[in-house]
Amino acid sequence: MTQSIAIVVPAFNEEKRLGPTLKRILSYLEQRHWDGAEVLVVDDGSTDNTAAVAEQFRALDSRVRLLRNPGNRGKGYSVRHGMLEAAADWLLFTDADLSAPIEELDKLLAAAVDKGVAVAIGSRAVDRSLIGVHQSAFRENAGRLFNLLMRLVTGLPFWDTQCGFKLFEREAAHRVFRLQRLTGFGFDVEVLFIARRLGYGIAEVPVRWDHVAGTKVSMIRDSLRMFTDLAHVRWNQLRGLYNGGGA
Repeated sequence: MTQSIAIVVPAFNEEKRLGPTLKRILSYLEQRHWDGAEVLVVDDGSTDNTAAVAEQFRALDSRVRLLRNPGNRGKGYSVRHGMLEAAADWLLFTDADLSAPIEELDKLLAAAVDKGVAVAIGSRAVDRSLIGVHQSAFRENAGRLFNLLMRLVTGLPFWDTQCGFKLFEREAAHRVFRLQRLTGFGFDVEVLFIARRLGYGIAEVPVRWDHVAGTKVSMIRDSLRMFTDLAHVRWNQLRGLYNGGGA
C-alpha cells in the first residue's frame, strides 16, 4: 500500500546548499509514487538567506514548508521541531548537504518494511566501501572513538549513530522525539536510546555517503559536548525522563 513521506531538513546558514538540495529532493519525490509528501525545512536562526530560499521553493511547490526555531537552538532542537510537526506515515530527517543521497531513502524504507521495524538508520560504518569521499583521518578516528564510548556507556549496538539520515514510522517518531532532551549533535544517540527503551526495532542500513565541505561540527567544541551528552543520556534515564512517551 502506498504511504506518505515527510522529509525534515534542519538548516543553519545553508543558503548556498539548500536550493540544490530541495531541487534534488523534489525531483526524487516526483519519481516515487507516495500517497503524499512534504519537505519541512527547519531554519535554526540563520543569519543568511536560508529562510528566503525555503520561501522561494514554497511559493513554487506546496510540498515545501518552512519552520522557524526561536533563535539558534541546535541541530537536535531543529530535528525534533520538524519531526513533531510532520504528519506523514514515514518521517525521514536528512542533513542539508545530502551527504547521504536522498535516493538512499529507498534502502531505509525497504529495510524497515522487510524487517518489520519502526526505525531505520543510515550507516557509514557497516560497509565503508560505500563511502565515496572520506572525512579527514582525524575526524574518522574521532568518530570511531566516540562510537566505542557510546556503545560502552549506552549499551546501543550500532556502529554509526551520527550519520544524519534516519527514518521513523510516525507513531514511533512522535513518541521518541517528545521525550528527547538534548538539542546539540549528541541527540542522535539519545533518540536511538529512547527508541530502544520504548521497544522499537531499529535496522542499521549501509548507505552511500560522501563528505561535503562546510560542516557545522566543530571538532573541539561540539566533540566535547557530544562526549558529555553520553553521560547526560544515562543521567536522564536515571531521572526517569525517558519513561512514557504516549502517542
